[in-house]
Amino acid sequence: MKIAIGCDHAGFPYKDGLVAMLQRQGHMVLDFGAHSMDSVDYPDFAHAVAEAVESGQADQGVVICGSGNGVAITANKHQGIRCAVCWTEEIAQLARLHNNANVIALPARFVPEILAQAMVRIFLSTAFEGGRHERRVQKIACV
Repeated sequence: MKIAIGCDHAGFPYKDGLVAMLQRQGHMVLDFGAHSMDSVDYPDFAHAVAEAVESGQADQGVVICGSGNGVAITANKHQGIRCAVCWTEEIAQLARLHNNANVIALPARFVPEILAQAMVRIFLSTAFEGGRHERRVQKIACV
């Protein structure tokens, strides 16, 4: 899979570990930054990830900031994106199973790095369940 990843300065400490993990698993990673802990604006990176997923340049996306909320709100402005803030493995799994989320948002200040990596692994390996959830997911889009 092609995975787009982006973060702000708060998420930067987790990004390189996630990129390395994804590459070890055989994924191609599109790294949209940030590339240091210097203060940056999270929308710049969340928009880049969302555009990559929305356009088909990437299959799934990972966005990281302090709370996960800012990057999720930003990514969800894109019509083709369903971004879920996740803080447990079960939430990450349900985001894919029931909501067909295509971007996971991680709250770096509230989850340990090992949990962030586990959530991403689960998110990427879980397929959408479809069925009754398909109808609900179709109702999300505002067209």
